[in-house]
Order: sequence, then C-alpha cells, then structure tokens
Amino acid sequence: MSATPVPATPVPHLRRSLRRFDIMAMGIAAVISFDVVGQIATGGGEALTWTAALALLFLLPYALLFAETGAAFPQEGGPYVWVRLAFGPLAAALTTLFYWVTNPVWLGGSLVFAAAGAFDTYVVHLGSGTVADYAFKLAFIWISILTAVVSLRRGKWITTAGAVAKVGLVLLFTGTAVVYGLRHGFDGLQHARTAPSTAGFLGLVPVLLFAYVGFEAPNAAGDEMHNPKRDVPVSIGVSGVVAAGCYLLPVLAILAVVPADKVTGIGGFLDATSLVFGVYGGFSGALTTTAAVLFVFALLTQGSAWMIVSDRMQAMAAADGTFFTRSLGAFHDRLGTPVRMNLVSGVTATLFMLAAMTLVHGDTAAVFDVVLTVAITTLLLSYLVIVPALYVLRRRYPHVPRPYTVPFGRAGFLGCAVLVHLWIVLGSFSALFPGVLEPLLGVGYDFHETWGVTRTTFEAFTLGTVVLLLAVGALGRALGAARDRRAAGTGGPAAAPAAGSAVR
Repeated sequence: MSATPVPATPVPHLRRSLRRFDIMAMGIAAVISFDVVGQIATGGGEALTWTAALALLFLLPYALLFAETGAAFPQEGGPYVWVRLAFGPLAAALTTLFYWVTNPVWLGGSLVFAAAGAFDTYVVHLGSGTVADYAFKLAFIWISILTAVVSLRRGKWITTAGAVAKVGLVLLFTGTAVVYGLRHGFDGLQHARTAPSTAGFLGLVPVLLFAYVGFEAPNAAGDEMHNPKRDVPVSIGVSGVVAAGCYLLPVLAILAVVPADKVTGIGGFLDATSLVFGVYGGFSGALTTTAAVLFVFALLTQGSAWMIVSDRMQAMAAADGTFFTRSLGAFHDRLGTPVRMNLVSGVTATLFMLAAMTLVHGDTAAVFDVVLTVAITTLLLSYLVIVPALYVLRRRYPHVPRPYTVPFGRAGFLGCAVLVHLWIVLGSFSALFPGVLEPLLGVGYDFHETWGVTRTTFEAFTLGTVVLLLAVGALGRALGAARDRRAAGTGGPAAAPAAGSAVR
C-alpha cells in the first residue's frame, strides 16, 4: 500500500501562498457566520446551553478528526481526495457536489438576503424587489466570485480582512452590550430559560452544526500551503476556539439586552447592535451604519472564502472526470484559480437568488429561513460521507505520516468519528424533515409559524434541491465516464489532466 496515496489529478500552476496565519484567517472567515448568529439567538436562553454543549460534544471531536486527516492528507482538493480514496469516484463525485453547491446556494440565498436586509435598513434604502434591490444582490454575488478568481496570494488578504472585521465587530458589540447592560440592566438574562429542552434541541442542532463545520475547508487548497503538515492542526485548533467564542459572546449579548420576542433570525445581530450603540449618544447612528457596512463586508468575504475552497474541490472532481467535463477542472496558468468553476458558482448563485425571490412568497425573513435551511441540508448531507471516509483512511493507510494524531490512537479516532457522525445524522434529518421528530417526542410543532411558508413550498426547495443534486451528480459522473471511454476507444487524450491545462 502506498504511503502517500494521491488519486487526484495534479495541478501544475499552483503557488504556495498560505502560511499558518493565512490558514487560520481563512478558517475564521469561512466558519463564523454572522447570518446565523441571530438565528441561533431566536432559541432563547437555551441557545447558550446548546451552543456551549455542541462546542464541547461536536466541535472538539470534529476538530480533532480533521486536524489529523488534514495534516496527513494535504493534497489539493481536500475532502474530495479523502472520499475518493476511501469510497471511490462515484461517492466522491456526489459528496463533493453537495459540499460545493451549498456555497453558491448559501451565497445566493441567506448571505445575500442578510446583506441586502442590513444595507436596506441601516445604510441606504433599497426596497424589496426593486431594481436597486436586484442590483445590490447581483453585485454582492459577483464581487464575491471575483475575489475567488484572483490569485490566492492576493485573494487571501480579502478573506483575512473579513476575518479581522468579524472578530473586531464581535468584540466591539460585546463590549458595548456590557456597557449598555450596566446602565440599563441585563433584563434579558433574568428571564432567559437556559435549561435545555427537546424542542430547543431539535430546533437548534441543525443550525449549530452548520455554524461549527468548515474548518477543513482550507485543505481544499492543500497544495498551496507552505507547510500543511505543521500548520493545519494548529490552525484548526486556534480557529475553532475563536469561532466558539464568536458565537457564544454575541448570542449571550443579544439575549442579555434584547427582549426575547424581539430577536429575529435575519436581523438579530444588527438590531441588537443598533440598540446597544445608543450608549454612544450622537455618534450612535454613524457607528451603527459603520457596523452595518462591516457586517455586509464580513458576509461578502465569507462567501469569498467558501468560493475559494469549494470551487477548488469541485474543479478537482471535474479534472478527475467525475463531473461532466474535465475542462471545468482547468486552473488558470497565471492566477492559479479554477476560473471556469468560479463562473459556474456565480451563475448558480445568481439563479438561486432569482428563484428564491420568485418562488418563495413571503417576507424577507421567511425567504431567509428557507434558503438557509437548504444550505444547511446540503452541507450536512455531504458530511454523512466525509466523516466515515476519515476513519477508513485511518484504517486503510496506517503508515501515512501523521504529524498530529487524535488522543488514544485509533480507538480515540473511532470514538470521535462515531460521535460526530451521530450529530450529523440527527442534524441532517431534522433539517430535511422538520416536524417529524417533534410529535414522536411529544413536542408541539406549527410548521407555518416556524418557517413562514407552506410545507409544499418548503419541501419544493429542500427535498427538490436534494433530488435534483443527486440526479445532476449521477449524470455528471456518467457523462464524464462515458466521454473518457469513448476517447480511450479512439485513442484520444481524454485521460490527460484538464487540471493542468492553461486557461487564459
């Protein structure tokens, strides 16, 4: 058995641009999701309980697993390579498709709607469904895509700026909330019920899992890291701690100063920011506007970070012949980025944004909730395969050098993998079939009150998206394989690595 198995097509145009700080910043930019902070806070006092519990019972074992695997298998493509090694090309093709499509769906869904809502409320009025609204959303999507198109040695500074903006805004908001509470009292905490409940558990788990996953994402650019074997474990550890703090602190602050019935998913963070910034007197308006601009910038760079990594994964899948045509796996010979895949992501995000605005009838909050759930569903479903693949690699390739190992060896690795996978199974089912487990556990559930849309509309977006993706993935794999067989039969160059072709 090879000590360093690498099944994916090598890419000759890549430059090593990512050092430890860059990897940490990319992880923070990708994982900390301002658009879900308010969504978590809608769970009330027990949101704090479940956020802390999942940090210990999910985020910690999850980080241990991916720190070991990311350092041992640092090839370009990350999770795509891991699943292909463990389960073969078809499983890798479908898993990567779900992982990748989450990001243009999320970019064209909850990210752009949260950004537009913030800009409309606190910066410049856009109106809903107006030309200005459409123009803002299109600009947001395509600026995110263009920042993924530029070379990584330049693009990394954009995501780093986004990470700094996120941490800085969280610290400013939390500190100001403390001052506000000292002046006006922490009434929210006095009435918050932090005791965990079954209803809160089922409602919060999918959102929290979505918030905590993604620290392995920079591994998609593994061949562009200077020293992944040394830097990946440290980067995952540091960014994981920062992410846990950046969820717990603002959720705590929101619940402390905002009445429970006033916390909303789409505007929760900025609504609370506007309230607590009142302590700055005449400067409060300008500071709130500045915070809103930083909020929008942070969302944009979050989209950029995910486009940078997920497009590389999908490009590697295409280069291996598992996604329609190998030409989609081409990396630009000067920029070192998968430009064609970046453009496919931009078109996908645009189409999803237009579909959400057209098909989901309801207010902005309802649209936000539905499209966020679609993104949660597709991403968690990909981890149903990725997590078992990590253990298969641990067992199948024991002689691969592992600069970092999970405590207690293979038994510790297996225990972490089982625990993480059980959480993912529960979160995936709850997101895909809301209202199914609740009656079985004696919990009341009102579908329309929860989502603001009909079940038919919700299922058309969630189940319809999943079925469509399975069909697209299977078709892409079948067409790619058929094309390669035809080319092989005629002596053509189909097997030549498209990832190595020049794109100008």
